[in-house]
Amino acid sequence: MPIGNPSGYSWKAPEIQIRIHKLSQVRAGFKDTIESIELYLVSLPFDAARRETEDSNAESIDTFNASSRTFTQMESLIVKITTAQGLVGWGEGFGHKANPATWAALEHIVAPFFLGRTTELDQCLPAAEYAFHAFGRTGPIHYALSAIDIALWDIASKQAGKSLREFIDADARHEINAYASLVHYAEDPTEVSFHLSRAMSRGFKAFKLHESLKPAIQAARQTVGDYPLMVDVNCKWQLPEARSAFEQLSDMNLLWIEEPVFPPDDSQSLQELNSEFSNVSGGENHSGVHGLINDMERGAIEFAQPSIGKIGGVSAMLQVREAGKRLNAHVIPHCFYYGPALLASAQIIALDPTVRLQDGQARPELEVPFLNWEKQLHPWHAPHQGLLSADGTLPLPTAPGIGFEPDTEVMSEHTIKYCSLGTAE
Repeated sequence: MPIGNPSGYSWKAPEIQIRIHKLSQVRAGFKDTIESIELYLVSLPFDAARRETEDSNAESIDTFNASSRTFTQMESLIVKITTAQGLVGWGEGFGHKANPATWAALEHIVAPFFLGRTTELDQCLPAAEYAFHAFGRTGPIHYALSAIDIALWDIASKQAGKSLREFIDADARHEINAYASLVHYAEDPTEVSFHLSRAMSRGFKAFKLHESLKPAIQAARQTVGDYPLMVDVNCKWQLPEARSAFEQLSDMNLLWIEEPVFPPDDSQSLQELNSEFSNVSGGENHSGVHGLINDMERGAIEFAQPSIGKIGGVSAMLQVREAGKRLNAHVIPHCFYYGPALLASAQIIALDPTVRLQDGQARPELEVPFLNWEKQLHPWHAPHQGLLSADGTLPLPTAPGIGFEPDTEVMSEHTIKYCSLGTAE
């Protein structure tokens, strides 16, 4: 039987509670329940267009990093929820090489919890958050919850006949800007420059590297000129090394340096760096909403980067967004996805007006993995392969929900694992 919010448990910031209550009133009389939940593990090959000229032995990231040359296929753990009245919602949970753990969490713990429950957001989601709170604020259980949350918001907005962004805010934008997120090129300045030139030719006006040494980053700056440039160093340094690196890179005009220290939520080190350099970003691997907001409040990060498939789905992203508005802080989703999480991230970005940097350029918004895909799961799978305009903007889907509608042939051909829970065949 569906259960409501346990007494004394505060699920949302007040602003989010009021908003969801109003949305529930719009759907008054429309009661629906979750009939089935299907899990799809989709694996699609990609080409990073490497020229094999860089020294593969010089690669300075581990093989669990998705920007490593060891990755030639990207997995997407997709959830499909079908309601008793026939509505379908799609979600995606973070996994990559951790997909076996996230899959197990979905199949055996999280998805069974939701079967038969109401689709009302203000009832089923807080019940699940409370039920699983003892399992931690990040990790596979929370990734699984993120996937279900996205799918339920997809259903709720479809019930209202609106896109997710318009369901949340009628004044949401209908286009956003994107930035290219490049893979790691073994710190090779020539290769970095070559691939940035490719990204510029595709229409991108902002770029993120996964390099950490100045020669490669300097080559990047020379290639892209004054366009926004960021680097993600994947928690490479301890505080003394990080401070030295920030100083060495201070003349590169980097918009942000992402996750500079290990562990990624070392708040004290992040705060010290950001107080001195004012361009620290992080949040993808913080411990839930409250861990990220706490670091935003103490000034430990300049750019908060929650990942929708990790932090708790749309519900959590709205909480971080509200905190960003309250603190006048940048909130820019981390998004190395190609399934429903990509589209859900784009819809959240569209809730706010374009932010201009000091030089007047648009602040980077949607992270797009700069990869070549022979086959695409849906039209938005690879925006730079057809949707990205010459000025670096993307038109958003107009269909109700998040806008995810998979190509059934591609889905069938590239699903490597499937599970159906409930009554779906």
